[in-house]
Amino acid sequence: MWTRRELKEKAKVKFKMNYWKCVLAALLLSVLGISMTAGGSRHMYSWIQEGDSGDNYEYHAEAYEELEDDGPYLDDLFSDLGEKSSTLPNGEIDTGKGIAVMFAFLMIFLMLFIILVIVLVIVLPVEILIVNPLEVGIQRFFVKNLKEEANIREVCYAFDHHYKNSVKIMFLREVYIFLWSLLFIIPGVIKTYEYRMIPYILEENPDISREEAFARSRRMMTGNRWKAFVLDLSFLGWYILSGLTFGILGIFYVNPYVAQTRAALYQKLKEKEPGEQLREIPYQG
Repeated sequence: MWTRRELKEKAKVKFKMNYWKCVLAALLLSVLGISMTAGGSRHMYSWIQEGDSGDNYEYHAEAYEELEDDGPYLDDLFSDLGEKSSTLPNGEIDTGKGIAVMFAFLMIFLMLFIILVIVLVIVLPVEILIVNPLEVGIQRFFVKNLKEEANIREVCYAFDHHYKNSVKIMFLREVYIFLWSLLFIIPGVIKTYEYRMIPYILEENPDISREEAFARSRRMMTGNRWKAFVLDLSFLGWYILSGLTFGILGIFYVNPYVAQTRAALYQKLKEKEPGEQLREIPYQG
């Protein structure tokens, strides 16, 4: 068993002993766009009512369907808009306004298409090939910092140790979480916590197989997903204070504190792993 107080006390002691390097590593984690609200997880939703429960999926889905049924249809809205904007006082149709509206919508779709292309061509490859391996290295830094004064060069660890394997597994983690999120988001949040330990597992076992990485993370988080969510929620006050200081408190205290606490959680859960369970087991999705 572990407690939030135990993890936080250990994290505060360790990150203060190597303060500036921890600040730099956590700052890099934030700059890369890796959310500090749910670990390797990048999502946290305060409206989750049960940590390991899926009882609310059907309720939310039905509510969404009712909202769709009761809401106005888009074709009616556009029809009304067209009648009001393109009819002149004498009853004639102003085709100029109709063309202007069509042109405006065309420009909007064009801008969205350009943004999508930029994301696919530039942002996505950068995240897959650079950001994700750096996340593995940064988590390695904080895990090592629990035992000794870690060196900042650890953040580049994944680039020199089975780089392709880290890229593949981290990418698949994002894909699986995204696909689960399509089921009204809540399953995606649960899977985010279920796969939270994958970056930590990779930093200690860079040559691990995809099946074993996911299976080990699931084992470690079984019975701990809700507790991990509550642990994240316990930092809410710090996040508010960080916002009030325009992120300054986050850079110099909150972010390294949170990152070190999550590394302490991994270390605690790893100690509970029975040796005979470390063999490869079939992947179950």
